[in-house]
Amino acid sequence: MAENGHGPDFIEAISRGLDVLRSFSPARPRMSLSEVAQAAELARPTARRILLTLEELGYVRISNGSHALTPRVLELGMAYVGSLGLWDMARPHLEELARRTNEPVSMAQLDGSDIVYVAQVVVPKLIALRVDIGTRFPALLTSQGMVLLAALDPEEALNTLTEPSRSGLPTPRESREEILAATGKVRDQGWAVADQVLAPGVRSVSVPVADGSGKVQASINVTVNAAEIGIETLVGVYLPLLQEAAEKTHQDWARWQSRPSSSRTAPGGAVGS
Repeated sequence: MAENGHGPDFIEAISRGLDVLRSFSPARPRMSLSEVAQAAELARPTARRILLTLEELGYVRISNGSHALTPRVLELGMAYVGSLGLWDMARPHLEELARRTNEPVSMAQLDGSDIVYVAQVVVPKLIALRVDIGTRFPALLTSQGMVLLAALDPEEALNTLTEPSRSGLPTPRESREEILAATGKVRDQGWAVADQVLAPGVRSVSVPVADGSGKVQASINVTVNAAEIGIETLVGVYLPLLQEAAEKTHQDWARWQSRPSSSRTAPGGAVGS
């Protein structure tokens, strides 16, 4: 996992610390020192010093020889989302969308060849696929990933997909022609559907969300149980509501970004540029 930096200003200690944080996952929420060292590809003494430092800073909890992340790690991701003002712009519209559909709603952004969930509104539904803030999936396997890839220049999308996934899931082996055809279709229609691709019984529809300049920064989706909601309802009923939420988020974001920089305080109190 360890990455070799380039340039005289690269700080290897920070890179190793991030490797340790990234070594934890839903499949490995708690690990021994040896397991962390192995997952992060670090020497055991190095992993130990990093874990003790992270514990002192409040990002790791150590109990009976077992190590786990603490909720404070969320601050790292939410600082990024908050700096954009994105969640503050989207929150009321996603909450309203979840209320109108009575289905879970999520927001994701593209990170290399993966999508990363940055926000969600949960409703009490039985869904076969559980996601949390920070969950990663290969972009090609998701409706959110497809709309985000479609927002890129075709060559840029292909180059993005050459980056290895860090989701831990196998990525589909699709040809250049297949990828261009699929993203081209999504680009033309402005939305994407994933029908039981990631997990049986899980169906979703997604649309892009643009900032004030018109650049797509995220995607939002509605996820349903395939046994309850058919494609016709998903596209015919839920998609227009999803598009309405995305447009309202875009309009709010545009108004926020057009304000003088000294007064760019989002509804939730975040200040960004």
